[in-house]
Amino acid sequence: MKHSTRRGIAAGAFAVTAALLLAACSSGDSGSGGDASDDSALTPVKLQLQWLPQGQFAGYFAAVDQGFFEEEGLDVEIIPSGGDIVPQDALANGDVDYAIAWVPKVLGSIEQGANLTDIAQIFQRSGTLQVSWADSGIDSVADFEGKKIGSWGFGNEWEIFAAMAAEGLDASTVQIITQDFNMNAFLQGDIDAAQAMTYNEYAQLLETANPDTGELYQPEDFNVISYEDTEGAMLQDAIWADTERLESDSEYADTTVKFLKAVIKGWAFAAANPQDAADITIAAGSGWGPSHELWMVNETNKLIWPSDKGIGIIDEAAWDKTVAGALAAVNEAGDRLITEEPPAGAWSNEYIQKALDELEGEDLDLTGADWSPIEVTLEEGGN
Repeated sequence: MKHSTRRGIAAGAFAVTAALLLAACSSGDSGSGGDASDDSALTPVKLQLQWLPQGQFAGYFAAVDQGFFEEEGLDVEIIPSGGDIVPQDALANGDVDYAIAWVPKVLGSIEQGANLTDIAQIFQRSGTLQVSWADSGIDSVADFEGKKIGSWGFGNEWEIFAAMAAEGLDASTVQIITQDFNMNAFLQGDIDAAQAMTYNEYAQLLETANPDTGELYQPEDFNVISYEDTEGAMLQDAIWADTERLESDSEYADTTVKFLKAVIKGWAFAAANPQDAADITIAAGSGWGPSHELWMVNETNKLIWPSDKGIGIIDEAAWDKTVAGALAAVNEAGDRLITEEPPAGAWSNEYIQKALDELEGEDLDLTGADWSPIEVTLEEGGN
């Protein structure tokens, strides 16, 4: 996603961190990549994020920090984006090996000619909210008519339009206001309902002091519409691979399974150790305060776990719902996200299932059956 301009990290910063971490790891045989003491024996891999380092991506950073990628014989460079890089474009152009991106955004790119495959659906549910004041009268998507509805744009708006379409609400009857990557416009009264992620912008509200009381805002101060509870819900953070390479390059296909095994371990670590995961993402360059970062890791875990069939498995019903929403969504200008069903190769459980199968028997909770969220107390400013 796209969160906060408060962080000014250079795009390649974590590449240095990853190299240092790998150099510091102990020697010995890696799980499937030969002698881990010899960096030349590691297969180089580039992973493109869709935003800057933060708890949303904790599992990937944990996989580097804990040596899980190296155990699989991989030297992974995590490449952030501050909005200047479109992840699926970087992948389609051959600049990276894998990319993290929301499913509807990539569906649009696929219709435009990108040949990409969702190989692991990390987020099993939508984390998008529309937040209004408690006395606003905006209790459902049907109440958007005639209101100023905030959206970040850049492909993040399609859940809004899909939910409106499901309600039979003409998008031209709603004022879509371009919202910055914070809640300032909402707090200033410039928009009636702001787009927010459970793991980020909503927390920004709850760590802000109410000027009338001097106390932090509370959940009861707001109406919160979760798109997960609407027909507009769409699948979000997924890992994408190059379809043609998967089909024609056996080494890339093998690397994909190894990569996913390490990612699974990384997210399992973040689930079991949310404070450590938050510390890792802060060390990797996140500019959020410690309580905000811990909130972010905890809320991100809620979007991943439980994963009843195994973390990363793509649920066909959820995929079909996302496609249906993408086909139905019409923006205020009358434009559509996609006009036809994506090809069958747009998703595959083959590689994530192989990764899960190879990890079976290890001391890992692959479904989140034993996982439960922690309680996080937000401090003012996220500190």
